[in-house]
Amino acid sequence: MTVTLNAYNVVAARCAAEFLEMTEDVDRGNLVSKIEVFLNSSIFRRWKDSIIVLQTSKSLLPWSEDLKIVGRCIDSIASKTSVDPAYITWSYTCNRKLTEPDKIVEDKMTFLEKIESVPKDWWVEDICELDIDLYKRVMVAVRSKGRMDGVVIGEALKTYALRWIPDSVDTLVSDANTSRTKSVVETIVCLLPYDNGISCSCSFLLKLLRVAILVGVNESSREELMKSISLKLHEACVKDLLIPARSPQTTTYDVHLVQGILNHHMNHEKGICGMEVAEEKHGGEDKYTLARRSLLNVGKLVDGYLGEIAHDPNLGLSSFVDLSQSIPDFARPDHDGLYRAIDIYLKQHLNLTKAERKKLCGLMDVRKLTAGASVHAAQNERLPLRLVVQVLFFDQVRSSISFRTPGSNSTRDPLCSPLYRDEGCVTTAGDSCQPLKNQMSHLRIKDEELGKKNRKNSKSGIQLLPSRSWRIFDKLWSMRKRHGENRSSETSGSCSSPTSIGQGDTKSYGLSLRHHRHSIS
Repeated sequence: MTVTLNAYNVVAARCAAEFLEMTEDVDRGNLVSKIEVFLNSSIFRRWKDSIIVLQTSKSLLPWSEDLKIVGRCIDSIASKTSVDPAYITWSYTCNRKLTEPDKIVEDKMTFLEKIESVPKDWWVEDICELDIDLYKRVMVAVRSKGRMDGVVIGEALKTYALRWIPDSVDTLVSDANTSRTKSVVETIVCLLPYDNGISCSCSFLLKLLRVAILVGVNESSREELMKSISLKLHEACVKDLLIPARSPQTTTYDVHLVQGILNHHMNHEKGICGMEVAEEKHGGEDKYTLARRSLLNVGKLVDGYLGEIAHDPNLGLSSFVDLSQSIPDFARPDHDGLYRAIDIYLKQHLNLTKAERKKLCGLMDVRKLTAGASVHAAQNERLPLRLVVQVLFFDQVRSSISFRTPGSNSTRDPLCSPLYRDEGCVTTAGDSCQPLKNQMSHLRIKDEELGKKNRKNSKSGIQLLPSRSWRIFDKLWSMRKRHGENRSSETSGSCSSPTSIGQGDTKSYGLSLRHHRHSIS
Protein backbone atom coordinates (compact mmCIF):
# COMPACT_ATOMS: atom_id res chain seq x y z
CA MET A 1 0.00 0.00 0.00
CA THR A 2 1.36 3.41 -0.95
CA VAL A 3 1.09 6.14 1.68
CA THR A 4 1.95 9.75 0.83
CA LEU A 5 3.35 11.54 3.85
CA ASN A 6 3.10 15.32 4.24
CA ALA A 7 3.14 17.94 6.99
CA TYR A 8 -0.55 17.38 7.77
CA ASN A 9 -0.45 13.57 8.37
CA VAL A 10 3.11 12.80 9.35
CA VAL A 11 2.48 13.28 13.09
CA ALA A 12 -0.50 10.91 13.05
CA ALA A 13 1.52 8.34 11.06
CA ARG A 14 4.43 8.58 13.47
CA CYS A 15 2.21 8.12 16.53
CA ALA A 16 0.44 5.15 14.89
CA ALA A 17 3.77 3.50 14.02
CA GLU A 18 4.90 3.94 17.61
CA PHE A 19 1.65 2.45 18.90
CA LEU A 20 2.01 -0.54 16.56
CA GLU A 21 5.67 -0.95 17.58
CA MET A 22 6.85 -0.80 13.95
CA THR A 23 10.49 -0.39 14.97
CA GLU A 24 13.83 -1.69 13.74
CA ASP A 25 13.66 -4.50 16.26
CA VAL A 26 10.84 -6.09 14.29
CA ASP A 27 12.04 -5.42 10.76
CA ARG A 28 14.84 -3.47 9.18
CA GLY A 29 13.65 -0.26 7.52
CA ASN A 30 10.37 -0.31 9.37
CA LEU A 31 7.90 2.60 9.37
CA VAL A 32 9.24 4.37 12.45
CA SER A 33 12.69 4.82 10.99
CA LYS A 34 11.33 5.90 7.59
CA ILE A 35 9.14 8.59 9.16
CA GLU A 36 12.02 9.87 11.27
CA VAL A 37 14.16 10.23 8.16
CA PHE A 38 11.33 12.14 6.49
CA LEU A 39 10.93 14.46 9.47
CA ASN A 40 14.62 15.29 9.78
CA SER A 41 15.41 15.56 6.09
CA SER A 42 12.30 17.39 4.93
CA ILE A 43 9.82 18.68 7.51
CA PHE A 44 12.19 20.28 10.03
CA ARG A 45 14.16 21.92 7.21
CA ARG A 46 11.15 23.86 5.98
CA TRP A 47 9.73 26.90 7.71
CA LYS A 48 6.01 26.54 7.07
CA ASP A 49 6.03 22.73 7.33
CA SER A 50 7.49 22.99 10.83
CA ILE A 51 4.66 25.31 11.86
CA ILE A 52 1.99 23.02 10.34
CA VAL A 53 3.41 19.96 12.09
CA LEU A 54 3.48 21.85 15.40
CA GLN A 55 -0.19 22.80 14.97
CA THR A 56 -1.30 19.23 14.18
CA SER A 57 0.66 17.78 17.09
CA LYS A 58 -1.66 19.38 19.65
CA SER A 59 -4.53 17.00 18.82
CA LEU A 60 -2.24 14.00 19.36
CA LEU A 61 -0.94 14.82 22.84
CA PRO A 62 0.63 13.26 24.86
CA TRP A 63 2.01 10.95 22.12
CA SER A 64 3.49 13.80 20.08
CA GLU A 65 5.09 15.24 23.21
CA ASP A 66 6.56 11.90 24.31
CA LEU A 67 8.00 11.32 20.84
CA LYS A 68 9.63 14.80 21.07
CA ILE A 69 7.93 15.96 17.90
CA VAL A 70 6.69 19.13 19.61
CA GLY A 71 10.09 19.99 21.05
CA ARG A 72 11.88 19.44 17.73
CA CYS A 73 9.36 21.60 15.88
CA ILE A 74 9.79 24.43 18.37
CA ASP A 75 13.57 24.24 18.15
CA SER A 76 13.40 24.26 14.35
CA ILE A 77 11.17 27.34 14.30
CA ALA A 78 13.23 29.23 16.87
CA SER A 79 16.46 28.48 14.99
CA LYS A 80 15.05 29.77 11.71
CA THR A 81 13.82 33.04 13.25
CA SER A 82 17.37 33.92 14.31
CA VAL A 83 18.85 33.41 10.83
CA ASP A 84 20.26 36.53 9.18
CA PRO A 85 17.44 37.90 6.95
CA ALA A 86 19.94 38.22 4.09
CA TYR A 87 20.20 34.40 3.92
CA ILE A 88 16.48 33.59 4.06
CA THR A 89 15.32 31.79 0.91
CA TRP A 90 12.13 30.08 2.08
CA SER A 91 8.56 31.30 1.76
CA TYR A 92 7.02 33.38 4.55
CA THR A 93 4.04 35.67 5.14
CA CYS A 94 4.58 39.42 5.49
CA ASN A 95 1.59 41.69 4.90
CA ARG A 96 2.72 44.52 7.17
CA LYS A 97 4.31 47.77 6.06
CA LEU A 98 8.05 48.16 6.34
CA THR A 99 9.35 49.83 9.47
CA GLU A 100 11.09 53.21 9.31
CA PRO A 101 14.64 51.77 9.24
CA ASP A 102 13.59 49.45 6.41
CA LYS A 103 12.21 52.41 4.46
CA ILE A 104 15.51 54.26 4.79
CA VAL A 105 17.39 51.27 3.38
CA GLU A 106 14.71 50.77 0.74
CA ASP A 107 15.45 54.11 -0.91
CA LYS A 108 19.01 53.00 -1.67
CA MET A 109 18.01 49.69 -3.29
CA THR A 110 17.38 48.74 -6.87
CA PHE A 111 14.02 47.32 -7.93
CA LEU A 112 15.28 43.73 -7.79
CA GLU A 113 16.82 44.27 -4.36
CA LYS A 114 13.54 45.69 -3.05
CA ILE A 115 11.72 42.50 -4.08
CA GLU A 116 14.30 40.25 -2.50
CA SER A 117 14.81 42.25 0.74
CA VAL A 118 13.63 40.61 3.95
CA PRO A 119 12.64 42.60 7.06
CA LYS A 120 13.88 41.54 10.48
CA ASP A 121 10.37 40.68 11.67
CA TRP A 122 9.51 38.52 8.64
CA TRP A 123 8.44 35.58 10.83
CA VAL A 124 5.98 37.17 13.26
CA GLU A 125 2.81 36.69 11.19
CA ASP A 126 3.32 33.00 10.47
CA ILE A 127 3.55 31.94 14.12
CA CYS A 128 0.43 33.94 14.97
CA GLU A 129 -1.62 30.97 13.84
CA LEU A 130 -0.38 28.90 16.77
CA ASP A 131 -2.48 28.40 19.88
CA ILE A 132 -1.43 30.48 22.84
CA ASP A 133 0.31 27.69 24.76
CA LEU A 134 2.42 26.64 21.75
CA TYR A 135 3.05 30.28 20.88
CA LYS A 136 4.40 30.88 24.35
CA ARG A 137 6.83 27.97 24.08
CA VAL A 138 8.05 29.19 20.68
CA MET A 139 8.62 32.73 21.94
CA VAL A 140 10.46 31.47 25.02
CA ALA A 141 12.73 29.44 22.71
CA VAL A 142 13.28 32.47 20.45
CA ARG A 143 14.30 34.61 23.41
CA SER A 144 16.53 31.88 24.84
CA LYS A 145 18.59 31.93 21.66
CA GLY A 146 19.69 35.44 22.62
CA ARG A 147 19.95 36.62 19.02
CA MET A 148 16.63 38.40 18.60
CA ASP A 149 16.32 42.15 19.06
CA GLY A 150 13.82 43.25 21.68
CA VAL A 151 12.06 45.51 19.17
CA VAL A 152 11.27 42.52 16.95
CA ILE A 153 9.99 40.52 19.92
CA GLY A 154 7.75 43.45 20.85
CA GLU A 155 6.43 43.59 17.30
CA ALA A 156 5.70 39.85 17.39
CA LEU A 157 3.70 40.22 20.61
CA LYS A 158 1.76 43.16 19.21
CA THR A 159 0.94 41.26 16.02
CA TYR A 160 -0.30 38.24 17.98
CA ALA A 161 -2.46 40.47 20.19
CA LEU A 162 -4.04 42.13 17.16
CA ARG A 163 -4.71 38.70 15.68
CA TRP A 164 -6.50 37.17 18.66
CA ILE A 165 -7.94 40.03 20.76
CA PRO A 166 -11.37 41.14 19.43
CA ASP A 167 -11.91 44.80 18.61
CA SER A 168 -15.49 44.91 19.87
CA VAL A 169 -15.99 45.23 23.61
CA ASP A 170 -19.17 43.12 23.47
CA THR A 171 -17.29 40.33 21.72
CA LEU A 172 -14.40 40.71 24.12
CA VAL A 173 -16.47 40.18 27.25
CA SER A 174 -18.64 37.40 25.82
CA ASP A 175 -18.42 33.97 27.44
CA ALA A 176 -16.95 32.46 24.28
CA ASN A 177 -13.96 34.84 24.17
CA THR A 178 -13.28 35.99 27.73
CA SER A 179 -11.30 32.94 28.80
CA ARG A 180 -9.16 32.81 25.65
CA THR A 181 -8.51 36.58 25.67
CA LYS A 182 -7.55 36.46 29.32
CA SER A 183 -5.01 33.73 28.57
CA VAL A 184 -3.65 35.72 25.61
CA VAL A 185 -3.16 38.89 27.68
CA GLU A 186 -1.50 37.08 30.58
CA THR A 187 0.85 35.28 28.20
CA ILE A 188 1.84 38.48 26.37
CA VAL A 189 2.55 40.21 29.67
CA CYS A 190 4.68 37.26 30.70
CA LEU A 191 6.62 37.45 27.41
CA LEU A 192 7.30 41.19 27.49
CA PRO A 193 11.02 41.83 26.93
CA TYR A 194 13.24 42.37 29.92
CA ASP A 195 14.59 45.69 28.59
CA ASN A 196 12.17 47.83 30.62
CA GLY A 197 9.37 47.60 28.07
CA ILE A 198 11.31 49.63 25.51
CA SER A 199 10.33 47.24 22.73
CA CYS A 200 6.59 47.94 22.95
CA SER A 201 4.98 51.33 22.53
CA CYS A 202 3.23 52.87 25.52
CA SER A 203 0.03 53.19 23.50
CA PHE A 204 -0.05 49.43 22.84
CA LEU A 205 0.65 48.62 26.50
CA LEU A 206 -2.16 50.91 27.68
CA LYS A 207 -4.61 49.31 25.26
CA LEU A 208 -3.50 45.93 26.55
CA LEU A 209 -4.12 47.13 30.10
CA ARG A 210 -7.62 48.25 29.12
CA VAL A 211 -8.36 44.75 27.79
CA ALA A 212 -6.78 43.17 30.86
CA ILE A 213 -9.19 45.05 33.11
CA LEU A 214 -12.21 44.09 31.01
CA VAL A 215 -11.46 40.37 31.00
CA GLY A 216 -10.25 40.29 34.62
CA VAL A 217 -6.64 39.09 34.40
CA ASN A 218 -4.84 38.17 37.60
CA GLU A 219 -3.41 40.86 39.85
CA SER A 220 0.24 40.00 39.22
CA SER A 221 -0.15 40.39 35.45
CA ARG A 222 -1.86 43.75 35.89
CA GLU A 223 0.91 44.93 38.20
CA GLU A 224 3.63 43.88 35.76
CA LEU A 225 1.82 45.61 32.92
CA MET A 226 1.49 48.81 34.96
CA LYS A 227 5.22 48.76 35.68
CA SER A 228 6.02 48.37 31.99
CA ILE A 229 3.70 51.26 31.16
CA SER A 230 5.24 53.49 33.84
CA LEU A 231 8.67 53.14 32.24
CA LYS A 232 7.34 54.71 29.03
CA LEU A 233 4.74 57.04 30.50
CA HIS A 234 6.43 60.08 28.96
CA GLU A 235 5.42 58.73 25.52
CA ALA A 236 1.73 58.33 26.38
CA CYS A 237 -1.11 60.60 25.30
CA VAL A 238 -4.13 61.69 27.32
CA LYS A 239 -6.57 59.66 25.22
CA ASP A 240 -4.79 56.39 26.07
CA LEU A 241 -5.07 57.13 29.81
CA LEU A 242 -8.86 57.50 29.69
CA ILE A 243 -9.56 53.96 30.86
CA PRO A 244 -13.20 53.45 31.98
CA ALA A 245 -13.66 52.70 35.65
CA ARG A 246 -15.15 49.41 36.77
CA SER A 247 -17.60 48.74 39.58
CA PRO A 248 -17.64 49.62 42.47
CA GLN A 249 -15.92 52.87 41.39
CA THR A 250 -18.34 55.72 40.72
CA THR A 251 -16.06 57.88 38.57
CA THR A 252 -16.16 57.84 34.77
CA TYR A 253 -12.47 56.96 34.40
CA ASP A 254 -10.17 54.83 36.53
CA VAL A 255 -8.23 57.60 38.27
CA HIS A 256 -6.73 55.25 40.88
CA LEU A 257 -5.18 53.15 38.13
CA VAL A 258 -3.49 56.18 36.56
CA GLN A 259 -2.34 57.27 40.02
CA GLY A 260 -0.70 53.88 40.50
CA ILE A 261 1.07 54.08 37.12
CA LEU A 262 2.29 57.58 37.95
CA ASN A 263 3.60 56.41 41.34
CA HIS A 264 5.54 53.61 39.64
CA HIS A 265 7.01 56.12 37.19
CA MET A 266 8.14 58.51 39.92
CA ASN A 267 9.67 55.68 41.98
CA HIS A 268 11.58 54.54 38.89
CA GLU A 269 12.86 58.05 38.17
CA LYS A 270 13.99 58.48 41.76
CA GLY A 271 15.66 55.08 41.80
CA ILE A 272 17.55 55.49 38.52
CA CYS A 273 18.51 59.13 38.64
CA GLY A 274 18.21 59.88 42.33
CA MET A 275 16.50 63.15 41.36
CA GLU A 276 19.71 64.88 42.43
CA VAL A 277 22.51 63.11 40.57
CA ALA A 278 23.94 65.48 37.99
CA GLU A 279 27.31 64.03 37.15
CA GLU A 280 26.72 60.53 35.77
CA LYS A 281 26.67 60.38 31.99
CA HIS A 282 24.38 58.25 29.86
CA GLY A 283 24.79 58.29 26.10
CA GLY A 284 26.66 61.58 26.26
CA GLU A 285 23.89 63.32 28.21
CA ASP A 286 23.38 63.97 31.85
CA LYS A 287 21.04 61.47 33.50
CA TYR A 288 19.49 64.25 35.51
CA THR A 289 18.82 66.20 32.32
CA LEU A 290 17.20 63.16 30.71
CA ALA A 291 15.03 62.66 33.79
CA ARG A 292 13.91 66.29 33.71
CA ARG A 293 13.09 66.05 30.02
CA SER A 294 10.89 63.00 30.47
CA LEU A 295 9.22 64.51 33.53
CA LEU A 296 8.36 67.65 31.57
CA ASN A 297 6.40 65.43 29.18
CA VAL A 298 4.80 63.64 32.11
CA GLY A 299 3.84 67.02 33.62
CA LYS A 300 2.02 68.03 30.45
CA LEU A 301 0.36 64.61 30.34
CA VAL A 302 -0.87 64.86 33.94
CA ASP A 303 -2.27 68.37 33.46
CA GLY A 304 -4.05 67.27 30.28
CA TYR A 305 -5.48 64.23 32.08
CA LEU A 306 -6.64 66.42 34.97
CA GLY A 307 -8.42 68.65 32.49
CA GLU A 308 -10.33 65.64 31.12
CA ILE A 309 -11.33 64.03 34.42
CA ALA A 310 -12.27 67.40 35.95
CA HIS A 311 -15.56 67.23 34.01
CA ASP A 312 -16.60 64.20 36.10
CA PRO A 313 -19.03 65.33 38.83
CA ASN A 314 -18.21 62.21 40.86
CA LEU A 315 -14.48 62.92 41.02
CA GLY A 316 -13.45 63.60 44.60
CA LEU A 317 -11.26 66.55 45.51
CA SER A 318 -8.68 64.33 47.21
CA SER A 319 -8.17 62.29 44.03
CA PHE A 320 -7.68 65.47 41.99
CA VAL A 321 -5.23 66.95 44.50
CA ASP A 322 -3.23 63.73 44.96
CA LEU A 323 -2.79 63.26 41.22
CA SER A 324 -1.74 66.88 40.77
CA GLN A 325 0.84 66.68 43.54
CA SER A 326 2.39 63.43 42.28
CA ILE A 327 4.91 65.19 40.06
CA PRO A 328 7.72 67.55 41.17
CA ASP A 329 7.52 71.32 40.75
CA PHE A 330 10.03 71.48 37.91
CA ALA A 331 7.82 69.20 35.81
CA ARG A 332 5.49 72.21 35.37
CA PRO A 333 7.39 75.16 33.84
CA ASP A 334 4.05 76.97 33.66
CA HIS A 335 0.74 76.38 35.40
CA ASP A 336 -1.60 77.18 32.52
CA GLY A 337 -2.64 73.54 32.09
CA LEU A 338 -3.19 73.12 35.83
CA TYR A 339 -5.20 76.36 35.95
CA ARG A 340 -7.42 75.12 33.13
CA ALA A 341 -8.06 71.86 35.00
CA ILE A 342 -8.83 73.72 38.25
CA ASP A 343 -11.20 76.07 36.46
CA ILE A 344 -13.08 73.13 34.90
CA TYR A 345 -13.29 71.40 38.28
CA LEU A 346 -14.70 74.54 39.93
CA LYS A 347 -17.25 74.87 37.13
CA GLN A 348 -18.43 71.26 37.53
CA HIS A 349 -18.36 71.20 41.35
CA LEU A 350 -20.30 74.24 42.49
CA ASN A 351 -20.98 72.87 45.97
CA LEU A 352 -17.38 73.05 47.18
CA THR A 353 -16.85 74.68 50.56
CA LYS A 354 -14.59 77.69 51.04
CA ALA A 355 -11.88 75.49 52.56
CA GLU A 356 -12.07 73.04 49.66
CA ARG A 357 -11.83 75.84 47.11
CA LYS A 358 -8.81 77.22 48.94
CA LYS A 359 -7.15 73.79 48.97
CA LEU A 360 -7.83 73.29 45.27
CA CYS A 361 -6.57 76.70 44.21
CA GLY A 362 -3.55 76.30 46.47
CA LEU A 363 -2.18 73.82 43.93
CA MET A 364 -1.57 76.68 41.52
CA ASP A 365 1.34 79.12 41.60
CA VAL A 366 0.27 82.44 40.06
CA ARG A 367 3.91 83.26 39.33
CA LYS A 368 3.89 80.48 36.73
CA LEU A 369 0.84 81.70 34.84
CA THR A 370 1.47 83.20 31.43
CA ALA A 371 0.12 86.64 30.59
CA GLY A 372 -2.94 85.23 28.83
CA ALA A 373 -3.79 82.92 31.71
CA SER A 374 -3.31 85.76 34.21
CA VAL A 375 -5.81 87.95 32.34
CA HIS A 376 -8.34 85.09 32.34
CA ALA A 377 -7.76 84.35 36.04
CA ALA A 378 -8.20 88.03 36.99
CA GLN A 379 -11.67 87.97 35.43
CA ASN A 380 -12.62 84.51 36.72
CA GLU A 381 -15.34 84.88 39.33
CA ARG A 382 -15.11 81.20 40.25
CA LEU A 383 -11.70 81.73 41.85
CA PRO A 384 -11.43 82.80 45.49
CA LEU A 385 -11.08 86.56 45.97
CA ARG A 386 -7.72 86.10 47.66
CA LEU A 387 -6.28 84.32 44.63
CA VAL A 388 -7.55 87.02 42.29
CA VAL A 389 -5.74 89.61 44.43
CA GLN A 390 -2.55 87.60 44.10
CA VAL A 391 -2.94 87.37 40.34
CA LEU A 392 -3.55 91.11 40.06
CA PHE A 393 -0.66 91.91 42.37
CA PHE A 394 1.85 89.89 40.44
CA ASP A 395 0.48 91.06 37.10
CA GLN A 396 0.91 94.70 38.13
CA VAL A 397 4.37 93.99 39.53
CA ARG A 398 5.33 92.38 36.27
CA SER A 399 4.00 95.37 34.33
CA SER A 400 5.80 97.90 36.53
CA ILE A 401 9.08 96.00 36.25
CA SER A 402 8.88 96.15 32.48
CA PHE A 403 8.58 99.98 32.66
CA ARG A 404 10.95 100.65 35.57
CA THR A 405 13.85 103.08 35.23
CA PRO A 406 17.24 101.77 34.04
CA GLY A 407 18.84 102.69 37.37
CA SER A 408 16.52 100.51 39.41
CA ASN A 409 18.16 97.39 40.76
CA SER A 410 15.22 95.81 42.54
CA THR A 411 15.43 92.11 41.73
CA ARG A 412 13.71 90.48 44.69
CA ASP A 413 10.87 88.04 44.32
CA PRO A 414 7.77 90.25 43.99
CA LEU A 415 5.63 87.65 45.73
CA CYS A 416 7.64 87.87 48.95
CA SER A 417 5.27 90.59 50.14
CA PRO A 418 2.76 90.98 52.95
CA LEU A 419 0.14 89.59 50.58
CA TYR A 420 2.08 86.33 50.37
CA ARG A 421 3.86 86.16 53.70
CA ASP A 422 1.61 83.47 55.13
CA GLU A 423 2.12 81.40 52.00
CA GLY A 424 5.65 80.49 52.99
CA CYS A 425 7.74 83.52 52.06
CA VAL A 426 10.13 84.12 54.98
CA THR A 427 12.58 87.00 55.26
CA THR A 428 15.20 87.78 57.87
CA ALA A 429 14.69 90.58 60.37
CA GLY A 430 17.53 92.63 58.97
CA ASP A 431 16.16 92.53 55.41
CA SER A 432 12.48 92.94 56.23
CA CYS A 433 12.27 96.66 55.42
CA GLN A 434 14.01 96.86 52.06
CA PRO A 435 11.91 94.12 50.36
CA LEU A 436 8.76 95.85 51.59
CA LYS A 437 9.90 99.17 50.14
CA ASN A 438 10.74 97.50 46.86
CA GLN A 439 7.40 95.75 46.69
CA MET A 440 5.45 98.87 47.57
CA SER A 441 7.38 100.81 44.96
CA HIS A 442 6.36 98.16 42.45
CA LEU A 443 2.73 98.67 43.49
CA ARG A 444 2.97 102.41 42.77
CA ILE A 445 0.78 103.16 39.77
CA LYS A 446 0.77 106.76 38.70
CA ASP A 447 -2.61 108.28 38.19
CA GLU A 448 -1.48 109.75 34.90
CA GLU A 449 -0.41 106.33 33.55
CA LEU A 450 -3.64 104.71 34.69
CA GLY A 451 -5.67 107.46 33.09
CA LYS A 452 -3.80 107.13 29.82
CA LYS A 453 -4.15 103.35 29.79
CA ASN A 454 -7.84 103.47 30.64
CA ARG A 455 -8.57 106.06 27.98
CA LYS A 456 -6.58 104.14 25.41
CA ASN A 457 -8.25 100.84 26.25
CA SER A 458 -11.72 102.36 26.37
CA LYS A 459 -11.26 103.72 22.88
CA SER A 460 -10.27 100.33 21.55
CA GLY A 461 -13.15 98.66 23.35
CA ILE A 462 -10.86 96.76 25.74
CA GLN A 463 -10.92 97.19 29.51
CA LEU A 464 -7.56 96.77 31.22
CA LEU A 465 -9.02 95.04 34.25
CA PRO A 466 -12.55 93.92 35.08
CA SER A 467 -14.69 95.95 37.44
CA ARG A 468 -14.33 93.30 40.17
CA SER A 469 -10.55 93.55 39.93
CA TRP A 470 -10.64 97.37 40.12
CA ARG A 471 -12.77 97.24 43.26
CA ILE A 472 -10.22 94.96 44.90
CA PHE A 473 -7.33 97.20 43.94
CA ASP A 474 -9.16 100.39 44.99
CA LYS A 475 -9.79 98.93 48.44
CA LEU A 476 -6.15 97.91 48.89
CA TRP A 477 -4.92 101.28 47.62
CA SER A 478 -7.18 103.30 49.90
CA MET A 479 -6.10 101.29 52.95
CA ARG A 480 -2.45 101.77 52.08
CA LYS A 481 -2.94 105.48 51.46
CA ARG A 482 -4.71 106.08 54.80
CA HIS A 483 -1.97 104.18 56.61
CA GLY A 484 0.69 106.29 54.86
CA GLU A 485 -1.00 109.54 55.95
CA ASN A 486 -1.13 108.39 59.56
CA ARG A 487 2.59 107.67 59.49
CA SER A 488 3.60 110.86 57.63
CA SER A 489 4.51 112.70 60.86
CA GLU A 490 7.13 110.07 61.67
CA THR A 491 8.92 110.20 58.33
CA SER A 492 11.21 112.78 56.74
CA GLY A 493 9.91 115.56 54.56
CA SER A 494 11.21 113.90 51.45
CA CYS A 495 9.21 110.77 52.18
CA SER A 496 5.80 112.23 51.42
CA SER A 497 4.97 109.52 48.90
CA PRO A 498 2.48 106.86 50.11
CA THR A 499 5.05 104.23 49.23
CA SER A 500 7.71 105.61 51.62
CA ILE A 501 7.62 103.70 54.91
CA GLY A 502 10.04 104.08 57.78
CA GLN A 503 12.36 101.36 59.00
CA GLY A 504 10.52 100.95 62.27
CA ASP A 505 7.09 100.75 60.69
CA THR A 506 7.71 97.77 58.48
CA LYS A 507 6.48 95.12 60.86
CA SER A 508 3.37 97.00 61.92
CA TYR A 509 2.48 97.78 58.32
CA GLY A 510 2.86 94.17 57.27
CA LEU A 511 0.59 93.07 60.10
CA SER A 512 -1.96 95.73 59.28
CA LEU A 513 -2.00 94.86 55.62
CA ARG A 514 -2.37 91.21 56.42
CA HIS A 515 -5.28 92.04 58.72
CA HIS A 516 -7.05 94.02 56.01
CA ARG A 517 -6.40 91.28 53.46
CA HIS A 518 -8.17 88.72 55.58
CA SER A 519 -11.06 91.08 56.13
CA ILE A 520 -11.82 91.38 52.41
CA SER A 521 -11.35 87.69 51.61
